[in-house]
Amino acid sequence: MKRILKLERLMLAGHGLAMVFGLAGLVLVLPHPEFVLGLPTLGQRAFGWSLAGGGVGYMVMAAIAVSCYAYRLVGLRRWLSFMLPALGLSLGAELLGTSTGFPFGEYRYLSGLGYKIAGLVPFTIPLSWYYLGFSVYVLAGAGLEGWAQRRGSRAVPGWGRLLLTLALATVMLTAWDFVLDPAMSQAPMKFWEFLEAGSFFGMPYRNISGWLATGALFMGVASLLWGKEPLRLSRSELTLPLAIYLLNVAFGAVITLAQLDHQFLLPASLALVGGVLPALLLWWAAIPAQDQAAIAAAAIKDAVAIAR
Repeated sequence: MKRILKLERLMLAGHGLAMVFGLAGLVLVLPHPEFVLGLPTLGQRAFGWSLAGGGVGYMVMAAIAVSCYAYRLVGLRRWLSFMLPALGLSLGAELLGTSTGFPFGEYRYLSGLGYKIAGLVPFTIPLSWYYLGFSVYVLAGAGLEGWAQRRGSRAVPGWGRLLLTLALATVMLTAWDFVLDPAMSQAPMKFWEFLEAGSFFGMPYRNISGWLATGALFMGVASLLWGKEPLRLSRSELTLPLAIYLLNVAFGAVITLAQLDHQFLLPASLALVGGVLPALLLWWAAIPAQDQAAIAAAAIKDAVAIAR
């Protein structure tokens, strides 16, 4: 398990560094081609590789980090029962979307995100649905459970708790798209483009409903497979999903605010209110590790007393 933890930390660090390097290239270097031309041949090749493969690298590393985390803390069954529906259903939605325009609107992927499945969808796109979806779902589930534990009861029991977890996670996942889509489809270096005029900052409104539906679908399947067993993770154990979420929102927000005009402050604000703030509150609502141990000890004591 120590090796898995080391790999998890290495991949998280690589994910963050790749994003910082990518931001520097897209926001600082790319607008100034004279800087690139002034680099030695090796530097020009490195910059070219980073633009061509950097996006692939940071998404693959994030998926590996989340997979290691999931295996360690929620177990093999829960990990696979989230990952497989997330990959399969998001890929299906993307293939349908790029073929028919439903449910996201008419769009197509350009280059820079890796090999395209069926010539339509880069293989990294389902990975991003998976690792962001898992991160927000765990934050929502553990945060709500921590809040219930603080109240001394299961304030939202059973399927009601699962539905609230699903609703919060779906909204946070969609909030990420408010900065992701402008950054990836309207900034100077595009990774996909919409083929229809969008009324919502260049995006069609049905893109939002498509995100909500796709996220709710694969996380809903995972909810059914996970069952009603509460997700008890301490605040410190939620560091990785919180870091993954904040890094990815920040990546899109920096590109959006640095390379697009001031009107995009509104979708960036929506990402903050609908995603970043709930993620931070849910992380804070989780029980600290030392309190988790005390609660577990008290529960065992109560069970023993009842048995006697």
